Amino acid sequence: MGEMTTNNKVDKEPLVSKTVTLPRLNRLSPSLESTALKIMEESGELAQAIGKLRGLSGEQQCLEEEEAMQMVARELVDVAQTAVTMMFVLEEQYGIDLEAILEEHLRKLRFKGYCD
Repeated sequence: MGEMTTNNKVDKEPLVSKTVTLPRLNRLSPSLESTALKIMEESGELAQAIGKLRGLSGEQQCLEEEEAMQMVARELVDVAQTAVTMMFVLEEQYGIDLEAILEEHLRKLRFKGYCD
């Protein structure tokens, strides 16, 4: 870890990232509002899955950790899919340049020192 040398230059480690490719969904006519509500619904289901895993509702843990983590991962992907749907809504209905927004987001993260 740390720094690596390339072509007699000292470069920071490459950005470690996760790329998720999710489709534009068919047979839906999402609006900004309906998609925002769906994100909240899916986020609630994610929180519920985590809460059940941790027994936050006072109930006994009845799932094995592996099964519980699979449930959390499935709910997380539902949140991601809905976020991607909102990205399509912003691009197609409002003309937002998501590539520019993502570049701005990465600059912000670098400025805050969260990534190089």
